[in-house]
Amino acid sequence: MKQNKPNILFVFADQWRAAAMGYAGNNQIRTPNLDRFAAENLNFTTAVSNCPVCTPYRATLMTGQYPLTHGAFVNDVPITSDAKYLAECFKEAEYDTGYIGKWHIDGHGRDAWIPSERRKGFEYWKVLECTHDYNNSLYYGDGPESQKWDGYDAIAQTKDAQDYIEGHADCEKPFFLMLSWGPPHAPYGSAPEQFRKLYNPDEIALRANVPRENREKARREIAGYYAHCTALDYCFGELVSTVDNAGITEDTIIVFTSDHGDMLGSHGQWKKQKPWDESILVPLLMRYPSELGREPQRITAPFNAPHLMPTLLGLAGLDIPATVEGHDFTPFLKGNAPAPETAALIEMPAAFGQFTQGREWRGLRTEEYTYVIDREGPWLLFNNSSDPYQLGNLPGNPEYADMIKNFDLELRARLKTRGDEFREGLDLIKEAALPMKKKNGRIRFH
Repeated sequence: MKQNKPNILFVFADQWRAAAMGYAGNNQIRTPNLDRFAAENLNFTTAVSNCPVCTPYRATLMTGQYPLTHGAFVNDVPITSDAKYLAECFKEAEYDTGYIGKWHIDGHGRDAWIPSERRKGFEYWKVLECTHDYNNSLYYGDGPESQKWDGYDAIAQTKDAQDYIEGHADCEKPFFLMLSWGPPHAPYGSAPEQFRKLYNPDEIALRANVPRENREKARREIAGYYAHCTALDYCFGELVSTVDNAGITEDTIIVFTSDHGDMLGSHGQWKKQKPWDESILVPLLMRYPSELGREPQRITAPFNAPHLMPTLLGLAGLDIPATVEGHDFTPFLKGNAPAPETAALIEMPAAFGQFTQGREWRGLRTEEYTYVIDREGPWLLFNNSSDPYQLGNLPGNPEYADMIKNFDLELRARLKTRGDEFREGLDLIKEAALPMKKKNGRIRFH
């Protein structure tokens, strides 16, 4: 390895739920490259997006902090904590750093140029704050003049990442490259035609938790969603081949994941911000050099979003900043220690945007159970092993009274440790002086 430090290629999609994978048992979706990668490497089957919406997750990824610490607990606002950022750590360790694609943590407008002092330690830069116009997609480099990706942006961004990898394969310095795709986030019908034609809405088999009245819309949207996923699977295969063909397989950690999931009609719900598995569970796959002890395995222990930063640093042998709140899973992955936690804290501190009418909630996701409270008290309890579609809500069942009590004690202790008093989301927004506005009764920012 270069200077005994591995390269890191971190690839993540927007709104790709864990169940939308062939390797996860979905026999309709075509994800051959990711299926192969999962079979040959580490597959985290309980990977959790603790606050399942774009900006909060991305700020957690860059800081290793929970949303009420880093301050970006709603979309389109900047990080406010005094955090040491992920790319800054790698840059200080003499890595070349690069970011391509969607950013969504700058908070100065979705089309605004982001100057170098707001790039959190990244040097190579082809980024737009946020767009979902995948076939008319702009980005900025070092200057304030926008440029346009050629065609479907995920494919063009992947080609740019391939060029970056090939250009750094023989460098003395290792690289840390993040590639952030916008799909499969809506609009669902905008993948290239070669991928859209693979899925007929009339042939889509729905999850058992999609109500009858939602099924027509769900089939239509899922067909387009799967087309995006298959396009990204193609892109991911190209990236892995580029790493392998460059001769740096044993020098490179590859991570694939997503910022959150997508309800797609399950439980009569759409998009994200919800505590059900379709929203909070994401794919997480990892390949790292064999000298770090890699063996193919399914990891069922919950792995929460705040753990990504410390674990990446731990695998690279770098120091973890004191500002990080997540756990380093490296000793666990190497078989030297138990998992540092058995329950992932999940949360939605403030409802906003199209979700303003939704509940604010806190909860725990263990390997087997989901427990969630709202402001009134216990709301959801599911045994995900026996009830994978979360159809049987258990708080009213007296047989689970002791379990609910124990979960509640654990959750409230975790919240107390975080300094989270489960206050009204609107109060949190006002206290943080976020640039809130209401339109048609919905809270938005900027």
